[in-house]
Amino acid sequence: MPALTATETLSHGPIVKRQKLTVSSASAPKRGTQKPRIFAPFRTVGLVSPTDVPFTTVPLGKTTFQITTSVGRSLQTYDLKKGLHLVFLTRPQTPEIITATTAWNNRVLAAWGGKGSKSSRGIWIFQRGKKVDELELPKGTQENVKQLLVFGSWIVGCCASKIEVWKSTTLEHYTTLQGASPSVLSGGVCNMPTYLNKIFAGRKDGTVEVWNLSTGKLLYTILPETSTYGAVTALEPTPTISLLAIAYASGPVVVHDIRQDKQLLRLNTGASVKSPITSISFRSDGLGAGEDGREDGVMATASNESGDVTFWDLNKNARKMGIVRGAHNPPSLANGGIGGGISKIEFLAGQSVILTSGLDNSLKSWIFDETPFSPVPRILHSRSGHAAPISQLQFLPSDADGTDAGGKWLLSASRDRSLWGWSLRRDGQSTELSQGNIKSKAKKMGILGSGLRSLDPRTTLEDLKAPRITCLACSLNRDGGMGAVPDSSKIWDNAGKNRKGTKGPEAGNTGWESVVTGHEGDKTARTWFWGRKRAGRWAFETGDGAEVTSVAVSPCGTFALIGSAAGGIDMFNLQSGIHRQRFPARLTPIQAKRLRMEQLEAEDSLFPMESGPKKFARGQGKHTKAVTGIVVDSLNRIAISCGADGKVKFWDFKSGLLLHEIDWYPMTSIISMRYHRPSDLIALSCDDGSIRVVDIETRKLVRELWTSTTHTQVRPVDFTFSNDGRWVISASTDSIIRVWDLPTGHMIEAMKLHSPCTALAFSNTGEYLATTQEDSVGVHIWTNRTLFTHVPTRHISENEIASIDAPTASGEGGEGMLEAAVEEDETAEDGSDDESALPSIDQLSDRITTLSLVPKSRWQNLLYLDVIRARNKPKEAPKAPEKAPFFLPALNQDPHITGIDSSTAVVPASAEASRIMPAKLSRGNSSTNDFTSLLQDAATTGISTPLITHLSALSPSAADIAIRTLDATPPYTELLTFMQALTSRLRERRDYELVQAWMAVFLRLHGDTIVRDATLVAAVREWQAEAKRERERLGSLVGFAVGVVGWVRSARS
Repeated sequence: MPALTATETLSHGPIVKRQKLTVSSASAPKRGTQKPRIFAPFRTVGLVSPTDVPFTTVPLGKTTFQITTSVGRSLQTYDLKKGLHLVFLTRPQTPEIITATTAWNNRVLAAWGGKGSKSSRGIWIFQRGKKVDELELPKGTQENVKQLLVFGSWIVGCCASKIEVWKSTTLEHYTTLQGASPSVLSGGVCNMPTYLNKIFAGRKDGTVEVWNLSTGKLLYTILPETSTYGAVTALEPTPTISLLAIAYASGPVVVHDIRQDKQLLRLNTGASVKSPITSISFRSDGLGAGEDGREDGVMATASNESGDVTFWDLNKNARKMGIVRGAHNPPSLANGGIGGGISKIEFLAGQSVILTSGLDNSLKSWIFDETPFSPVPRILHSRSGHAAPISQLQFLPSDADGTDAGGKWLLSASRDRSLWGWSLRRDGQSTELSQGNIKSKAKKMGILGSGLRSLDPRTTLEDLKAPRITCLACSLNRDGGMGAVPDSSKIWDNAGKNRKGTKGPEAGNTGWESVVTGHEGDKTARTWFWGRKRAGRWAFETGDGAEVTSVAVSPCGTFALIGSAAGGIDMFNLQSGIHRQRFPARLTPIQAKRLRMEQLEAEDSLFPMESGPKKFARGQGKHTKAVTGIVVDSLNRIAISCGADGKVKFWDFKSGLLLHEIDWYPMTSIISMRYHRPSDLIALSCDDGSIRVVDIETRKLVRELWTSTTHTQVRPVDFTFSNDGRWVISASTDSIIRVWDLPTGHMIEAMKLHSPCTALAFSNTGEYLATTQEDSVGVHIWTNRTLFTHVPTRHISENEIASIDAPTASGEGGEGMLEAAVEEDETAEDGSDDESALPSIDQLSDRITTLSLVPKSRWQNLLYLDVIRARNKPKEAPKAPEKAPFFLPALNQDPHITGIDSSTAVVPASAEASRIMPAKLSRGNSSTNDFTSLLQDAATTGISTPLITHLSALSPSAADIAIRTLDATPPYTELLTFMQALTSRLRERRDYELVQAWMAVFLRLHGDTIVRDATLVAAVREWQAEAKRERERLGSLVGFAVGVVGWVRSARS
């Protein structure tokens, strides 16, 4: 296909018939917060512990513990006995971000506040996920509460420079503690057992203050041994009375005797660069220390600048027992927004279990083995999610037997180099697809641990994972589930060059990989087992050695197609790993020589080439730039690719020959492609801000959807089809999610988010839309309201874009499927339709004959109402119900009342019916009375519009009664007014079919009266003349159109 040429507009795109333009966000008017019409926020999945707020625990009886973490503006509570199963989500969510939490009996306190000094702040109390009370902060509070502590009858809130105190019995504010020292409270606060009403507060200058809460006085100040210790970073009382563990910013941890004000122990972390300890915990079950683990005295330390947990034996001058290397991801040194470090560790009271939470969005429990004794714990339970914003999303397609056809699973890839599968039905089933034993490999290579990381900052745990995923594809038709391929198979073995493939049970019929991913800066595409949730056997290398830029899996699940940055496309067999095809097909030396000769002959030929579709020889058609998208049609006949060179190419799947191409160069280059299999439509996003839709059967451009009309380019970031192929949903760089209706080309929904959307996906059941944002590590789920309620799908203008909040983890403010089913349309109820919806549906132009919006059945039934009544007439009279036996009461009689004459119960019912029947008849005649009054107004004023509007709103029976009951006595005023109203409506060219139906019924009912009066006959002739004139006008227009079309279609020389 030759390159398209068109006059450039401000949007840098061609002007075509179906182009739909919207005003750029740069020049858009100010938007207010509105409610989206099509998608309603539901919930957010994938959040476990994404903030630096420490978790809090509380024992639940003697059998389990509940752990509560912060996920921003709400709390999530997990049950340890159930394997960290999510049991509660707090509602309502706090107005600002949660800054501190603590457990108090069966309640949880959460402090929240904004960043600015004028932001709102508060402390709420939750019980079983519901808000039950709140603490009142003193007026003028300008600091957030960064730590909460509850003991005895006191509730303590530690701010940056002062300490607030409340009474736990009345929840009233008691006092504010603020010393003379200007130093910041960097180490928080803690209390010591048996020290009544006393708290300890650590400051940035290295001092620890002892306060009496009851009197509000500073009792004592503990000074550091040396000024080089730096700020206090953590305080924790030991199980031994009067001993306090103090961590300093320079690295050491000191065990201090409070009574004697004396340092007893000084522990060195041992790292070359001192990482300040930010969390300390002591084991309280009396075991774990000593050579056999039968002694008391175990302490654990961790830092938010490291992912390691260190265990100490405090007996015999203290020694380091062991280190759990990589308990959580270390902080990322690269600028990728990947969270890391440990926010808190805590030994459970009386248990050999320790909990850890990290900034990598994970919560883990560890257990110590007693037989054989191990000083280092092993993992017990784990809940985690992505540690960085998500870049790829895809709902899992349904497999051959329909197991996952319910839109349950969602695949996501993040900048943290992980691939997750999320379950939308049960959070506990969500899991990360394994990339092998990364930690074991890290220990062998010696790159795990804070000490070694400080020696070579370039070596991190992330380096052992596959690079960041940039594209992914999936097909479950050949996925073998948990039984696919034996465990002995290696992961990511580069077998692309092995022409013989694998042998034996490796290539059996149990199924093979179903997910293929491309990675940033990598020339190999990797395969994954979805059923086994782990890495696959193959790493397919591109034929030209360039970076993988796009991947695809055939619908049968057998072949993987890999596109490269150099323009090559290679196809591999997923079962054997053998390279099967190249697009364009590889040429032998003889074929290459022959092709070159043909090209030279064509250049030297004096005669022009034959007109018609361009034909491509074998080996021709390779993309000149990166391949940005690949899809395969439903029957494995055609492979379609697009590239940054602005071309869309159609390949023969079997032979690799190029069949057809669409060339948009140099107008635009193509960024990515999506395929809707049932409708055979592909959508392509381009760098000029448009999304072009192509029909692969006709290979024609059918729609162009534009998001910008100015020089400021707004480009699509990600886009997808709806499950039925009717919509295209796109997320663009201006943080707006747009929904386009393909049949009309209209933008029918637009949602403005507070941060850019990085990826989106639509479920194959049509229930959910999944989105991700730049500032979040969770997946936001939206429900599709159109499944259960009517939503107007009209074109919207730029000032109607709704600025909304993303779904929350607690689901507060969201709308599930049941809520969407019963929710009434408030817009329709108020009647406040936007004036910019569509042009007036009354009449587009006075030169156009306009039909009404009345349902077709209403005026058709009016014409044949007599026939319908005759058909519905009962064939025989209704029979009286049979009398019940004498020992059973009648249906209209109370069964508990006996011995009463039945006539006494029947007479009131008949009397009541006699009173109700006239009322019903009077209400049935109300529409006729309104019609008569409107008819009189029309005769007086000459305006018939209210009369026509009322008549068109009546049911067929009511309209028949209204026309039938027109006054047919001289001077025939009502009959004459009615005919004049119909003539006037016909002259205005409105409600054409209704006027014809009403006149037909009118003539049938009152024809005998009309023929006897000359005035009525004249009115009928006037209507007849107007109808003939309009019929001839329409006929001439239709005849002219038929002639033009016939001339265009006829054969011309």
